[in-house]
Amino acid sequence: MLSRDEILDIHNMCACSHTRMAARAVTRFYDEALRPSGLKGTQFVLLAAIEAGEAASITDLAEVIDIERTTLVRNLQLLRKEGLVSPLKGVNGRRKPTLTDQGRETLETALPLWRRAQGEIEDRLGYGSWQVTRRRLGDLRKAVA
Repeated sequence: MLSRDEILDIHNMCACSHTRMAARAVTRFYDEALRPSGLKGTQFVLLAAIEAGEAASITDLAEVIDIERTTLVRNLQLLRKEGLVSPLKGVNGRRKPTLTDQGRETLETALPLWRRAQGEIEDRLGYGSWQVTRRRLGDLRKAVA
């Protein structure tokens, strides 16, 4: 039988638990900040990644933003229904999502809201601390990949 101390160790030390709690809190923060644009934080990041044009296909886009392809496809379908993205033939006939005019306008509307939220995070943590945190999160992703 596990001791109370062992159970408390799980609660206090679990990397999975702590990163998920932080991710949920940060997601709520950005979702609230972006609410006037009609976007959620995940949608904003996805629209920005599409507009950046670094991915030649849906599969490439999934790799760029480190998301499961099936999850990405579901998110793209929702954005397509909202008129924000449309498929475009990419390299070798593979589909490549692109922003519609409405998608670009929505992204432009959301950008100052995102900047304000990002600035608030940096102010609350301190810019230097945010830079360290960002690097350490990258280290964590690499450590478990």
